[in-house]
Amino acid sequence: ALDSTLLDDAVATQDTVTQLVSAIRRVRRLVPEAAAVGVSAHDYDASGKPVCAWDDPDAKTALVSGLVNDAHRIIDALDGVALDDTQADAVGLLALVAGQDVEPGDQDGTWRIARRVAPDRVISTVDPESRHMHKSVSSYRDGYKAHVAVEPETGLITATALTPANAGDGPTGVELLAGEEPGLQVLADSAYGSGSVRAALANAQHRQAIKAIPLRRNPRLGDDQFNRDDFTIDHAARTATCPNGTTVMIAAKGAATFGAKCRGCPLRQRCTTAIDGRVLHIGEHDAELVAARKAWANGDFTDDYRQHRPMVERSIAWLVARNNRRVRYRGIERNQHGLATRVAAINLRRLVNLGLDHRDGTWILA
Repeated sequence: ALDSTLLDDAVATQDTVTQLVSAIRRVRRLVPEAAAVGVSAHDYDASGKPVCAWDDPDAKTALVSGLVNDAHRIIDALDGVALDDTQADAVGLLALVAGQDVEPGDQDGTWRIARRVAPDRVISTVDPESRHMHKSVSSYRDGYKAHVAVEPETGLITATALTPANAGDGPTGVELLAGEEPGLQVLADSAYGSGSVRAALANAQHRQAIKAIPLRRNPRLGDDQFNRDDFTIDHAARTATCPNGTTVMIAAKGAATFGAKCRGCPLRQRCTTAIDGRVLHIGEHDAELVAARKAWANGDFTDDYRQHRPMVERSIAWLVARNNRRVRYRGIERNQHGLATRVAAINLRRLVNLGLDHRDGTWILA
């Protein structure tokens, strides 16, 4: 059984200004050539945030512009300077935070905080490997994600990995099973149900008991609307046939465009609200996803899923019990060691509860 859980990081999330000041201060401390560069937005040798009328948008924009321009001056001055690994990491982080949250202002040489969220955004220069993760539309956490593979009859964790919180469950889950012999039944929720993950598990000759990803619905159509599974796809011939019996070719990039053929169609009200007609997108792993939805609807593995899936939730509860939802260190490598050590202790306790005993110099399960 595969699953993951979010772990809170050990540092505070930093806003854009704090990240810029922290990154500039670090580079100036580590690289002598950077300390010699003239900067004007802030006294980087002083502790704390810059003095600013934070409620004044113009003052805040002026501060951000000054900090970003200071960062650019430092980066430009270090072009061609030989840097060791620590210095290079610090300069690279400065370049990243100087661009991830800002966009050009209305005048040349000015910058402002962008009205967007940068993908894979660094949330702290103190722990640059920590990430945001949306637990739901309205709730998010900062930190890391612990991935586990669990033997569901005993609750023993057979493999674990730590990633930034925004890492996908599916690819990491496939990696956790890389050393297993073929023939496993893999139980997992829909976070592991992508086509690429299903194809990888099939190639590894594992059986899948993975909840299907539900198809998206158009809120402007009724409850009886058509979805992908109401279309007939011939993958060999590269054709798609709609519920009204109209067949079109599937383009090289996977788009089946019905376009003008939707005009006057008696089923259009159940199919699309697009003025130009229905466009169906057929992905590389469409066949795997169709088969998965059919198996889930038919209940092919429902009994196994309900019987064995809950144990992984129990194992995760043991993992984060007693305030262990928060990691103790900074960075993936150190926290991976901490996670592996805790998993080993949990497994040992579980084995003792299952009857592990030491007799005549040998460990046995009673």
